[in-house]
Amino acid sequence: MRTSRAASGGATISDVAEAAGVSRATVSRVMNGLRGEDELTRRVREVAERLAYRPSVTARSLSLGRTLAVGVVVPDLANPMFQAVLRAVTDGAYRAGYGVVIAETAGRDEREVDVVRATRARCDALVLVSPQMSDAALEAASAELGPLVLVNRSLPGSRIASVNVDYAEAMYTVLEHLVGLGHDSIAYLQGPPTSPSNRARLEGVDEAQVSFGGTSLVTLPCGPTVADGYAAAEAVLATRATAVVAYNDQVAFGLLAHLGELGVSVPEDVSVVGFDDIELARYSSPSLTTVHVPHDELGAHAWERLGAQFAGKAAVADDHESDTLTEILPTRLVVRASSGPAPAGSASAAAAARRTPRPEGLAWVVDGADTVLAAGESRLARYREGASMTDVHSPRPHLHPVRSLSGTRITAASPADRRHHQGLSIALPDVAGTNFWGGRTYVPGEGMRVLGDHGRQVRLSTEIVEGRPGRLVERVEWRGSDGEVLLDEERTLDGELLDGDAGWALRWSSELTARRALTISNPAEDSGSLPGYGGIFWRFAPADEHRVASSLGTGEVVHGSRSPWLVVAARHGVAWTTVVLVQDRGRPWFVRTTPYLGAGPAVASGRPIELGEGHPLAVRLAAVVLDGLHSPSSVAERWYPFGARLLAES
Repeated sequence: MRTSRAASGGATISDVAEAAGVSRATVSRVMNGLRGEDELTRRVREVAERLAYRPSVTARSLSLGRTLAVGVVVPDLANPMFQAVLRAVTDGAYRAGYGVVIAETAGRDEREVDVVRATRARCDALVLVSPQMSDAALEAASAELGPLVLVNRSLPGSRIASVNVDYAEAMYTVLEHLVGLGHDSIAYLQGPPTSPSNRARLEGVDEAQVSFGGTSLVTLPCGPTVADGYAAAEAVLATRATAVVAYNDQVAFGLLAHLGELGVSVPEDVSVVGFDDIELARYSSPSLTTVHVPHDELGAHAWERLGAQFAGKAAVADDHESDTLTEILPTRLVVRASSGPAPAGSASAAAAARRTPRPEGLAWVVDGADTVLAAGESRLARYREGASMTDVHSPRPHLHPVRSLSGTRITAASPADRRHHQGLSIALPDVAGTNFWGGRTYVPGEGMRVLGDHGRQVRLSTEIVEGRPGRLVERVEWRGSDGEVLLDEERTLDGELLDGDAGWALRWSSELTARRALTISNPAEDSGSLPGYGGIFWRFAPADEHRVASSLGTGEVVHGSRSPWLVVAARHGVAWTTVVLVQDRGRPWFVRTTPYLGAGPAVASGRPIELGEGHPLAVRLAAVVLDGLHSPSSVAERWYPFGARLLAES
């Protein structure tokens, strides 16, 4: 009598075929998912499960012509941040029946390309975590490396899928926190010079330097390890900085240890802030103030994008004005015991006392190089000139960051996916052939291209209206790439607190006057995307969850609708913020919910606007900013009428 291996727990494909009464080829097709669902397929699976049959991974790979493995390449396996990303990718791969091959570059840039290519040779796809090779090298290698997803890295203008966080914006938030505590001498301990995330942090330092003109921001070479932070302590003290931002939490741990040995008290003498919010951050002594980076979500989203490529789908919906296929995940500042006020009696504390706005109610106040809408100690919106923006982004004054009364940041500026988006601003894609939106332009027959046609909005004067501290009036010239003034603008920004601390509201009113006869149009509509973009546009900060609705409902009907109001609710952690946008011109709403969140009523959508010399164009929007999640019905009944009244008063 023949003895089946099933009896000893080692069932073979022949055992399953014999028990199911089918051929071995049929079993193979069923187990590899190559046969449709029918009674025979179900019978084979039931037999395989009863016999505890497990297909040979090698045989399955040969049958499918794939390795059924993905490679994950990281700079440093000892870093808890990379471990978290790796764990999330591995979990997703396991559920999909894939193995994972792990490779480490040990932070050595010169061997990175070789390690990546060797790993790809053994896998079906790659996840590259924080790759440090140059943009040119990564772009050149991408064709042979795909399917490919980047984590903690983006390539502007490329079609490589990536999942990232906005480190520049996170750094700006950290520095804003420290300046608010009275520190005007702050040091940054840099990471590896070739690290893209370090370069992004430095961008945040540069932005903060422009905003907080009286603040000394010093950058010091360091590195990514605990030992690097430990070694940097004496250099930090030599700067006489009262606050230090470390490249990551590990650097912060090393710095804290050496400062303790030197008898320096944290935060009484020096405040210390890290990046990443790894698990040990809350248990350090003192507990570490740091930026929470969602490492698990970075890995999970990277696997989702890789899975989409396996399925033959785009990583994200192709957007006619997309700069990259980058998904930006939200960060948040976690304030713990390692950061505190500038030392009493220091020059920093004295400067802060002179500079910090403390208006009785809501008012615009000068703060460094910017103007800030403040309510008591709360900064609700920072109005930035934008002169330091690069030409390709169409420089313009803009509001960023904008916050709810509870302090939640609800705008994004120069995000990694679309650098030309600038918080809350007015931008038009085509004024007499000049791009005042920024980024790429649709060219018939060629698609989206970056052209040398970008203009800039130049601030001529800003005035806080006497007796109306919540009203700011500004004169702006819209200049083409050749310097010609095409439009004159009088811009009015009115802020108002709501009764009962329910929130606050802003009315933006722009009166544009043509210097000569000109046409304002929307080239995006030639690409088949309606409505076009342009107008007063709100680029929202990344959120954990969002909901968008109008008077017509939710979903696809929102984009292109001419509803008088639009509501955008976003969840950051456990806190919801609701923004109600109200218009009075019946323009179609341009709305994006993926891969980014942004909205505004579109100007010149449907047909061009012809303006004669001296003819005006009014562009206005009211925004009601509320803490909490507000339903569309409550918006329609209460907050839309309030916003409509604001517009009627302008």
